[in-house]
Amino acid sequence: MVSLEPVTPAVVRRQVVLEELDVAADGRTAVVVRRSVEGNRYRRALWLVPLDDGRPRQLTSGLPADTHPRFSPDGRHVAFLSSRPGGTSPGSTGTARAGGAVRPAAAPEPPADVWVVPARGGTVRRVTRSRHGVRGFAWSPEGTRIACWGPEDPPRFLEGERPDGSVARVRRITRADWRLDDEGFLDRHVHLSVAGIRPGSRPRRLTRGDFDVIAPAWDADGESLVFCAAVGDRADLHPRPRVFRVAAPASAAAPRGTPASAAAGPEHPTDGPGAPDPQSQPEPVEVTRLRGLVEAAVPSSDGRWLALLGADVDDAPDDVVPALFVAPADGSRPPEPLAAGLDLPVGAHVDTDLNGWASSPRVGPWWRPAPDGSIDLVALVTRRGRSLPWRFPVDRATGRSAGEPAPLADAESACWALAVGGDAVAVLGTLGRRAMELMTVRDGGFRTVTTFGSAWQRRLQSPAMEDLLVAGPGGPVETWLASPPDAGSRPLPLVVDIHGGPLGGWAPAPSLEVQILVSAGYRVALPNIRGSAGYGAAWVRPLMDGWGGPDAEDVLAVVDRLVGEGLADADRLGLLGLSYGGFLVNWLVGAAPGRFAAAVSEAGVTNQIAAWALSDTGPDYNLRAALGDPLTADGVERLWRQSPLRLVASVRTPLLLLQGETDHRCPAADNEQFFVALRELGRTVEYALYPESGHVYANTGRPDRRIDRHARMLEWFRRHLG
Repeated sequence: MVSLEPVTPAVVRRQVVLEELDVAADGRTAVVVRRSVEGNRYRRALWLVPLDDGRPRQLTSGLPADTHPRFSPDGRHVAFLSSRPGGTSPGSTGTARAGGAVRPAAAPEPPADVWVVPARGGTVRRVTRSRHGVRGFAWSPEGTRIACWGPEDPPRFLEGERPDGSVARVRRITRADWRLDDEGFLDRHVHLSVAGIRPGSRPRRLTRGDFDVIAPAWDADGESLVFCAAVGDRADLHPRPRVFRVAAPASAAAPRGTPASAAAGPEHPTDGPGAPDPQSQPEPVEVTRLRGLVEAAVPSSDGRWLALLGADVDDAPDDVVPALFVAPADGSRPPEPLAAGLDLPVGAHVDTDLNGWASSPRVGPWWRPAPDGSIDLVALVTRRGRSLPWRFPVDRATGRSAGEPAPLADAESACWALAVGGDAVAVLGTLGRRAMELMTVRDGGFRTVTTFGSAWQRRLQSPAMEDLLVAGPGGPVETWLASPPDAGSRPLPLVVDIHGGPLGGWAPAPSLEVQILVSAGYRVALPNIRGSAGYGAAWVRPLMDGWGGPDAEDVLAVVDRLVGEGLADADRLGLLGLSYGGFLVNWLVGAAPGRFAAAVSEAGVTNQIAAWALSDTGPDYNLRAALGDPLTADGVERLWRQSPLRLVASVRTPLLLLQGETDHRCPAADNEQFFVALRELGRTVEYALYPESGHVYANTGRPDRRIDRHARMLEWFRRHLG
């Protein structure tokens, strides 16, 4: 019998994550990004994976990082983003050190560019040479051009910048969107260019102006692109992206709709290097919009329709789930919902660090032919802590719904990335307690294709997971209970782990912190309390009347149930939470004084009045979550009523505060108010501040800092829970 090892904080160095996915147009082959740890940095390499028969093959070496893989339309090449040095180098050997030694771990990565490699393997060739880096790209339908987008000159706020961009005199800030978590200062807008694939082709910039290009996609004829953008004087405070179209170089198609400049209001700033000649390049035109916002617009393969992901309610409040809509490609009628009665969000609203968090989830929608002659949209949908691929039937002639949406697979899975090619629907997802692997949809379930995403788990202890429905004041609270496999029903110290969001949700796959705590002898409760996505609008709406009410009641109901059944020791109860979860930890230690013996709060809000302006998305986040604003006396009272700092004098629980120093979402200044107040009151409190670390550094930060974070959490509970 193989002896299994306990999971310790050092597991960070063993963890492998499959982060990104694409599928060739014929549906026979996939490419994935495999992330591993090397020293004190991450290695991301591309792997080619046959979806039927054959062995996975490493396509690139992955140093410093190869990301965003996309097959060419004919499947013969794979383009990707990389900040590797040099010009050309073999794709499978030597690329990590091409042009010199690997940079020290502390050195920042240079900007990424688009590179391309034959799918059969061979020489890697650079396609773009951008000054400020490429954020994303898309192959043109005929495969001879690439649309790419990234930061472009002129600078938005920098004054007195040197030619090499190294030093500026000052940032003259005139808009509220000057910073973003994990990106830092947004000194330049993200704009769109098109480049030829052949060597020597010079990219041509297509957009300019006081907006960012979001999620561009080629029209079917290859003569134009659609993209989303939030324009207008208040787009920095309350971004509400709409859909625009812009002609590609050498296009003969006339733009259709309202000029973006007319919709935007303010004049475009002076063009910088690489900007198009306004006399020769048509401006983007607005095609369609939703009353709330549009996150993505995807043209159909026949060019007739646009699939939209977004919300069609003013201000897109939290209790309105992201949904799918279809509009004519020429904007001749308003978008119509595909599944008006589906009270579930389109997207991957699940919390587990087994997906790595370092890449944005690729949730769809994807167009594909349906067996009955209609067409389908395929997208991930979140339901009760599981995110799965669903099909939405569309009438080819009218663009309207042709039937009820339904899941393509049903499993205990949290899917993070989705791709469609030919008849193949592929996902990266967990399955039960297993880490991320590449899977294909087959016969209403999943067929696992790879094994190299979860092999690191094989010799490690795994928690026993039980799915409970706990009676709460607002209805049953679905709760995963993670326990040591040999624990039986005896009482153990309990840690309640509260997810972020609040529109997150725990999945069946336990995060590393859960596995570490269970290996150390704790039970961990993972409740999807009111506010969690995937349980319908009625489960979210009560939280919009005030944080610290229904959510706190649900946590306490779970604790009461587990103590009452003898599974938890009433004298050894702990709390743990990140972001919104950190808020609720801070709230509960003051609202239920003496109930919890230890607590760990990470990047959680304590003063809602200050957070409204300190957070990078504060004003809009508060509006959509109905938290309130500090612009009136009533607004200040409402925010203060939802602030843990108001209850700080009641706190008796030993509290460890964890914080990323460069967190722009829940900045350090907010938690420091709680720390200083607790010190003044003489309470037991510690504050760990991690340099160069953003909001979710616990999942994406430098490996040694993640290990230290897990170790401090574990030691705090050992010290105060036993």
